[in-house]
Amino acid sequence: MRRNRKADWSRRLVRETRLTTDDLIWPIFLMDSSQARTPVAWMPGVDRLNIDEAVRQAADAAALGIPAIAPFPFVEKGLRDPTGSEALNAENLMCRAVRAIKQEVPQIGIICDAALDPYTSHGHDGVLEGERILNDASVAILVRQALALADAGADVIAPSDMMDGRVAAIRGALDANGHDDVQIMAYAAKYASAFYGPFRDAIGTNATLVGDKRTYQMDPANTDEAIAEVALDLDEGADMVMIKPGLPYLDVVARVKDQFRVPTFAYQVSGEYAMLMAAVQNGWLDGDRAIMESLLAFKRAGADGVLSYFAPQVAKTLKMAG
Repeated sequence: MRRNRKADWSRRLVRETRLTTDDLIWPIFLMDSSQARTPVAWMPGVDRLNIDEAVRQAADAAALGIPAIAPFPFVEKGLRDPTGSEALNAENLMCRAVRAIKQEVPQIGIICDAALDPYTSHGHDGVLEGERILNDASVAILVRQALALADAGADVIAPSDMMDGRVAAIRGALDANGHDDVQIMAYAAKYASAFYGPFRDAIGTNATLVGDKRTYQMDPANTDEAIAEVALDLDEGADMVMIKPGLPYLDVVARVKDQFRVPTFAYQVSGEYAMLMAAVQNGWLDGDRAIMESLLAFKRAGADGVLSYFAPQVAKTLKMAG
């Protein structure tokens, strides 16, 4: 076995798994501000961007060969209410940003979440009655949010709310309103995870979340349930599916890809990013090697692509390597 490992050229010849820029989706955070960027405290090296800066970053991403970005909004507290009504506003931060990016960087894909948590005063992905989330009422609002994003120019709607039946409802509404080419990347297996903490800080929901999301996000103990969730979303019209979080759930990625053979993505979430960055900043890990190794793990498990905050850094490394 060692003969094939003896030199770099030989290792490259027999390499089974490859990571390219085509495998990367870059999540970015938006803010409504005259200031170009502000740091996200819990995610070293990640900033919230205003719309002008987001356009510049999208252009840089396209130049690096990154196929798509996934923007997430930081919504000011005064715009949040119990039903997340700002999500339906055609002039909200997300819709304005999507239009601006599409106008200046039309070649890059834009993947937009359909979920209400950035917009609700209670921080949940749908509407509440007491402490109970109302599935069907939430789906009705999510459909209108998806249409607003598609009207603005979103290429892909990514329902991340985990409400039952939302993929079918969104697909039907998109098709009925002239958006039959808009794709759906369903957060099909989204777990109720502790690894989302830094993300919630980035979009400002840590301070607003009432209770937790375990009644609609998946139990981390379950994998058969993930298979059932993916099957439902595909039957309802999803074009692609996503597993979230990423590295702690590579077994789920592998099961989904093996069973369904559909485009399968994973999200290297904020907690995964924060752990790696903390170790790198403390000198405990070789950053470049650890980051590349972590992304190769997704590909080895069968993922077709990865949402990662490391995307531009990795794209630059890959470009330099030729």
